[in-house]
Amino acid sequence: MNTFEKAKTFIYRHARPLDLALWQFHFEKGSPDAVVRALSFYQNEDGGFGHGLEPDFLNPNSTPIATWQATQILREIDFTDKNHPMIVSILRYLESGADFSPTHRQWDNTVPSNNEYPHAIWWKDSDERQYRYNPTAALAGFILRYADPASAVYQLGRDIAQEAVTWFLQTAPFEEQHITACFLTLYEDLTETQADYIDLSAFRKKLNEQVGVNICRDTEKWKTSYVPKPSDFIMSQDSPFYADIAETAEYECEHITENQLPDGSFPIPWQWWTDYKEFEISQNYWKAIITIKNMRYLQAFGKL
Repeated sequence: MNTFEKAKTFIYRHARPLDLALWQFHFEKGSPDAVVRALSFYQNEDGGFGHGLEPDFLNPNSTPIATWQATQILREIDFTDKNHPMIVSILRYLESGADFSPTHRQWDNTVPSNNEYPHAIWWKDSDERQYRYNPTAALAGFILRYADPASAVYQLGRDIAQEAVTWFLQTAPFEEQHITACFLTLYEDLTETQADYIDLSAFRKKLNEQVGVNICRDTEKWKTSYVPKPSDFIMSQDSPFYADIAETAEYECEHITENQLPDGSFPIPWQWWTDYKEFEISQNYWKAIITIKNMRYLQAFGKL
């Protein structure tokens, strides 16, 4: 079997229903409604998401990170129904003030109830939380894309977006890929909504520098270490951030093909660094997520 067929076999044998629906959406003309239906089982009554949607912590309660993960999936399938109950409920959760720090004007990266359920060590909650716009920048962008401009939650999103961009322009470059990814999402949403209250040219220029700093150019480390690769920031040659990393981005296609495992999945270069045995299950979920991402990347670069 070729690279794609091996990947497909792994997905059909091991993926969660949600990830199977995503595979079918991307490669088999599957319905976006099927993805939304599968995703809906991770949403709580308060509008937020939990239940291990982000497989490295299995907290069933709503958290900003799991909710951010849901918004990323909705973006991935280009779901644009602003009146859909799932969208309306997400905005209700974000407007509620739950898991939001008024002092920092950011949503919490971790929450206390994380500690009650199996989780990776980095999702353990403590009194020393970091507030560096992960996932706040991306959640603000989601609000601006989907909320009614006349609503209070839209104004909150707009204010936070302005504060986030100001912080980013003053702070970047720095080495933290997840924060970078959140700001890339915010940039896409600000561009899509034609946000004239942000200097998008300055933001894009600084983001381009930030992406260049974050990507690990030592491609040997890609095989064994959890380091940022081009696919963590761009998914096609159409990205405005492609040109400066083109050579490395093209090489990643070769890396993907060469590092596929015999079962069709790809290595997971991290551990939870805890005693929770549930990592063995979550690791399999991650393999499906990364397998889909890698096939999308190959497809976008014309390698499938």
